[in-house]
Parts: sequence; C-alpha cells; structure tokens
Amino acid sequence: MAVSVLTQKKNAPTGNPVDKLLAATADDMAKVNSLILSRAESHVDMVPELARYLIESGGKRLRPMLTVAAALLFGKGKGNEVNFAAAVEFMHNATLLHDDVVDESDMRRGKPAARMVWGNKASILVGDFLLGQAFMMMVETGDIQALGVLSAASAVMAEGEVFQLAKTGDLTTTEADYAEVIRAKTAVLFKAACEVGAMSGGADAAGRAALAQYGLELGNAFQLVDDALDYGGQSGALGKNVGDDLREGKMTLPVILALAEGSEAERAIIAGALGKVDASELEVSQVVAIFNRHNTLARTLEKARAHADAAVEALAGLPDSEMKTLLGEVVLHSVSRAS
Repeated sequence: MAVSVLTQKKNAPTGNPVDKLLAATADDMAKVNSLILSRAESHVDMVPELARYLIESGGKRLRPMLTVAAALLFGKGKGNEVNFAAAVEFMHNATLLHDDVVDESDMRRGKPAARMVWGNKASILVGDFLLGQAFMMMVETGDIQALGVLSAASAVMAEGEVFQLAKTGDLTTTEADYAEVIRAKTAVLFKAACEVGAMSGGADAAGRAALAQYGLELGNAFQLVDDALDYGGQSGALGKNVGDDLREGKMTLPVILALAEGSEAERAIIAGALGKVDASELEVSQVVAIFNRHNTLARTLEKARAHADAAVEALAGLPDSEMKTLLGEVVLHSVSRAS
C-alpha cells in the first residue's frame, strides 16, 4: 500500500486545504477539465450551450479532485483517473440539472438555474446526455470493476432522490430516514469518486476500502453542513436565500429534531411553513428561532463533525504522506463552513 509523496510540496499554497488540494492536483485536473469541455460538445447546439452554462458556472470540482487525489495518494496510476474524474463530474452535474427541475429551483451557484434559461425539458435531456457521456468515459478505461462502482452509485443516487421526494413534507420522517437520504443522494457519489480514484492509483483491497469509507463519511458531513447552512449555519443568522429547503418541504435534520422536541405550537409553526413556496422571511425566521431554542442547527453540525472525524479515522491505517494529511485537512475544513 505504498503512498506517493506530493511533487508540489515546495509550491503548495498556505491557504485553506481545498486550495492546497487544487494545487496538488493541478496537472491532472487540467486534463480533467479539458476532457470535460470536449465531452460536453455536440452537433446539437443547445446541448453544449446548456452543459457549459452549468459546468463553467463555478464550484471547485471537489468530487473529481478527490478522484485525482486518491490516485495520487497511491501513486501507481495509469491515467484512468482522468476519465473517472470527468465521469464523476458529469454524474454530479446531471443530478444538479435534474434536481433543479424536481425542486423547481430558480437559482444555481449564484445565477439563474439552467431550467430558467432553457426550460425543464431541455434541462432533463441534457442531464441525460451528461450521464451518457459519463458512462462512455468509464467504458473507455476498460476497467469493469470501476465501471461497476460508478454505475451502482448512479442507481443509488436516483433512489435517494426518489426517497427524498417521497418524504417531502412528511412530518413523520425519522432521523434514520434522513440519514438514508443523505447517504444515497450525496455521500455515495463522494464514496465512489474516492474509491475509483484509489483503484486507478493501484490501491490494494485495504487501500480501496479506506478511501471508500473516507468518501462516504466526507459526503455525509458535507450534506449535513449544507442542510445547516440553508438556515444560516450554526448561529441561524438569516441571510439571502435562507430557508429554501423549508419552502421546498425538505425534511432535513434541523426540521426533524425540532418537530420531535418542540411544543405543539412550535410544531404548528414549522408545519405551516414547510413546503410553502411563498413562505415569508418572517415565517422562516420564526422557524429558525425554534431551531435555535432547541439547538438543532448546532446539533446537526455536531453530527457533521462526527462524520468528519470518522473520515479522518478511515485514513489512519494508510502510511503517512502529505496527501494523506491533506485529505484529512480537507474533510475537517468542509465542516468549518457553517461556523
């Protein structure tokens, strides 16, 4: 389970861990980005227009970076990690296009969602195109095992989205239900991204399992933080676009905990705003106040930190290296976003 040493050590930035990961994976990610843009091409003009609108709209491409980083960690790659990383990003962007239609979202990454520009039908179909391209890039590697990992992840992610849809506005949703939703819709892709990266880097069975567990725990932590951030983070301070999950009727952990522990009057306030598309800022602020009284946002972040700790622990059996340390720092940094 030999682990490589980062060649970028002398040039590594002193910024946050994600910036350091950007520097550490820069050479391979340049290839990934080039492949992403080339595979978004089509003779049907609307396809590349819509695809590039989303792909180039921002974000640091954490999931494909993790694929590349996992390959670099083991240092025995043959180049397949580039295809896998691009495939992971296409899978992720396809789900974003589909999710925005399902959730009727108006904004994505700070600008109008693709469905607001091209419509719902085009968004769904271009999402399907990206999934098709993702599987083509997987097949081109000839690695059937890795193809199996990513294919299985795609199916589980769809199940997770359907399960979340079924639970929308369901006041009986349990913590266990919620844990299954975030595992399936978010954590599984993080897991697959890290696992196929390790496989392409020449990891043995133990190394592959370690990176898969790392990715799963990181994904869980990432989604828990996102769900707290929707209500302003740990402090519950209201800001722009706060409360979208509430208006969409999503049964996230802050809601579930407050419903379980709140008074009858508090539960009525939450139920009245849940799934109300035009819920006012006052209504959202009343719900956030209930969360603060029951400490549900801070407790959601506590769970995120527990998953982050588990992600770091998953790497414990690997030989020490710069990349191992950096991957640990990245997961801990991910839960500091809502502090």
